[in-house]
This record gives sequence, C-alpha cells and structure tokens, in this order.
Amino acid sequence: MKVLVVVDMQNDFVDGALGTKEAVGIVENVVSKIKDFDGKIFATLDTHEDNYMETSEGKKLPVPHCIRMTDGWLLNEKVKLALSDKDYKTIEKGTFGSTELVNEIQSLKGEDEIQIEFIGLCTDICVVSNVLLLKAYFPEIKMTVDAGCCAGVTPESHKAALVTMKMCQIDVIGE
Repeated sequence: MKVLVVVDMQNDFVDGALGTKEAVGIVENVVSKIKDFDGKIFATLDTHEDNYMETSEGKKLPVPHCIRMTDGWLLNEKVKLALSDKDYKTIEKGTFGSTELVNEIQSLKGEDEIQIEFIGLCTDICVVSNVLLLKAYFPEIKMTVDAGCCAGVTPESHKAALVTMKMCQIDVIGE
C-alpha cells in the first residue's frame, strides 16, 4: 500500500504569516503529486489555539500562525482542491510531529507492504519531525521524501534537513 503524507500545506506556511517564496513555488508540484497519486493520503494540519503566544512554541517562535478556524489554518486552496477527489484524511497536530499519524500508519500494517512518501512544509521542522518519528516507529517501512515538493524556512535549512533525512536512511528524490 502506498501512503502519501502531505505535511502542513496550510495558508500560513505557503503565503501567510510564515510563508516564503519557496513555499509558494512548490504548490503546483504538490498539486501534481496529489493528482497523480494512487493510494491513501494523510494531510497534517499544524493546529494552535488562541493562547499560542503563551505556549512553549509561541515563546520561541512569536509569530501567531495556524490558529484553529482562521484562514491561515486552512489548507492552501489549490491543495485542498487536488485532495477533494482523493481518499484522504486530515490529522490535526499541536506540535511538529504527529503521534496520531503514527497510529494511522500502525492501523494499516495488516495490509500490503507499506511505502510512505512525504511532501510539504516546512522541510526543516515538521517534515523532518514526522519522517524521523515514523522511521523510529517503523524502521522497516520504505520512506521517501520528494524534495521538489518540500520547502524549508530557508533554502539552506531545507538542504540541511534533506541531508539529515538521508543520513537516517530516508530516500530523497526530486532534488
């Protein structure tokens, strides 16, 4: 079974509070990947509450973003449209990595051999966190990151995250 994990392709990370030109630049690649994908899709949503600035993350990154039910929290409209014809499930996560995603993958383990591909934002924070979290739980599952469908906070930190994932035996394509 093929699984695609679309990490945090939300307005605030694309062109909102924490958006970058690199994030905007991958949207069409992400849309194409989703449209061409045949398998189960999970789309994660970075999710914060109104008290974000009082949280540990808010104190280290004092930029309110992905506050539940705001426009910035929503999936990018093009990504949402691409997902609309697919078998997908959204997973809200309050931190960088998602243990709920771990549980979802675990529930699939009785099926065919699983292969997981990751795309999304930000390569150097939430993508790498979810990849390494799943790799720790499922060391024998083949995992791939499509670098052409990811963007980091900076181009340099994007590249550094890709190197880190390669060192942890994650296949990186699309560079």
